Amino acid sequence: MEIASPGQTAQAQQTGSAAPAQAALIGSDFQTFLSMLTTQMKNQDPLNPIESSDFAVQLATFSGVEQQVRGNQLLESLGAQLGVLGMAQLSGWVGMEARAIAPVAFDGAPVTLSPEVGAFADKAVLVARNARGEEVQRQDLALPATTVQWDGLDAAGRPLPSGQYSFAVESYSNDSLLSVTPVQTYTEVIEARVENGQTLLVLAGGGEVLASEITGLRAADGRSGL
Repeated sequence: MEIASPGQTAQAQQTGSAAPAQAALIGSDFQTFLSMLTTQMKNQDPLNPIESSDFAVQLATFSGVEQQVRGNQLLESLGAQLGVLGMAQLSGWVGMEARAIAPVAFDGAPVTLSPEVGAFADKAVLVARNARGEEVQRQDLALPATTVQWDGLDAAGRPLPSGQYSFAVESYSNDSLLSVTPVQTYTEVIEARVENGQTLLVLAGGGEVLASEITGLRAADGRSGL
């Protein structure tokens, strides 16, 4: 009976690392390895015995694999616990308004925007687009512009249709365009969930954004949060 060489053991580790069930099998198979080692010792050629150093290498290799599997299982357990803690914290975000670069639902009520104007700009223009990406409005911003209430009125003063809108700021210097920057908006968080290992926030109106992309949080009445 042959004992797997260190290279074969490492290859088996790489093949099974993607499957937790196989990893658990390797971690629980240490006694089988000892039985195989004992059998090999009993059946070795007395005229050409296996060197003791070879046994030591095989034992150390298998022991290393076992420790690595147990380490991976521990990391998976810690990751799951951290995920639960993260969701518990984010549950408090539901019902609050999060600031992020994301489309905002407009239903006739003013929308709070946080535009970022270029550092050397002497003029800034807010551009609004509908869900189809069509430009529906542009308006000059008074500088400095940090927080803007967008009323959603067209050139004739009539409310734009309800729906999803996104915004950008065009920064100018001496009438030369410096930059076009997406605008962050405040939108109510209605749900938090985990997808593909990432925490996703669902916003009012159906928009979605990763929790890591949230740059501010405030109460729904407009008071500052973080």
